[in-house]
Amino acid sequence: MNSEIIMVRHNLDDLPPVNLAGGFSLRFHGPGDDMQWVQIQQLSDQINVITSQLFPDQFGRDPTAWSQRILYLVDDFNGQPVGTIAAWYGEEDQWKSWGRIHWVAVIPEYQGRGLSKPLLAAALRRLRALGHSRAYLTTSAQRPAALHLYKCFGFREYT
Repeated sequence: MNSEIIMVRHNLDDLPPVNLAGGFSLRFHGPGDDMQWVQIQQLSDQINVITSQLFPDQFGRDPTAWSQRILYLVDDFNGQPVGTIAAWYGEEDQWKSWGRIHWVAVIPEYQGRGLSKPLLAAALRRLRALGHSRAYLTTSAQRPAALHLYKCFGFREYT
């Protein structure tokens, strides 16, 4: 059973720094990265069915928005993206003015190294830079590590 949990952070003050481990960098979405995004999600996500159609379904067809809001964690040794996160925006009425942390993923070989922390910190800072003052996300109760990370970053379950 995939029970969805909505989590909120009521402000984007006092954000943690983006402390990236040596050998890794962050970059924004570029041409052709939609398939990189799909591959990262397919390798990382054991709950959802990930197809090539998921990227346009989730992010539309606006390359400008992609290049401003989708980040990749890159292994500088081989130049390959190994993680991704979107500093998206709320689409449902209730969440229109909120920033949205969306589709966070780090491929399994890179998990457990603390790489999700700088990825999330960078996305939250990006939301703030884009004019959002608060953030929300949806996740699954089947993702205890993600829930712990989000709580450490000041997110709380929305009821």
